[in-house]
Amino acid sequence: MRLVAGLGNPGNRYSLCRHNMGFLVLEALAKRENININSNKFDSCFGKGVISGVPVVVAKPQTFMNLSGISVGKLAHFFKVDIEDVIVIHDDLDLPFNEIRVKAGGGGGGHKGLSSVIDHLGGSEFVRVRLGIGKPVQKEMIEGYVLQRFSEEEMKILPDIVTRASNAVVLAISSGTQVAMNKFNVRVTKNSSKKEV
Repeated sequence: MRLVAGLGNPGNRYSLCRHNMGFLVLEALAKRENININSNKFDSCFGKGVISGVPVVVAKPQTFMNLSGISVGKLAHFFKVDIEDVIVIHDDLDLPFNEIRVKAGGGGGGHKGLSSVIDHLGGSEFVRVRLGIGKPVQKEMIEGYVLQRFSEEEMKILPDIVTRASNAVVLAISSGTQVAMNKFNVRVTKNSSKKEV
């Protein structure tokens, strides 16, 4: 069993904000894999299904971003998912917009949602799919920046990012984290999903 959690904030007002990249990818992944996110329990909206022959639970924590770990911890405990079998999809200020990275383990990197997941899982050995959102010039602008809606230019690129991130999750499940890292941890050219050569 794998647990895939996309991080974000519940409610329509946040639906197309940078901080909700995790929700966007999780929803697209679930739709593609014919998994209905129709259960409301464990402070989460979640669904059960199969990806690449592997039983999965896909979830959107409903606790708001900074308390995401409450939901992820409850789900992992109930479904008896080992920490190494948890995949967390989240936005990342340290990556440029349109960049995706797959990573196993590590700290919270200043991401409060990620830190909450680490606290409630009791470790950091889970897999992360990091979605670059870039960062504002001034550090004090970060809170407003992550809660801003995507720009028109970003909206044009967003569908491709969501598709690539969904592919990264599927590959991590089907072939392992290292294979997904080798394929997706590459730089992309501006406004393109192509690898730099």
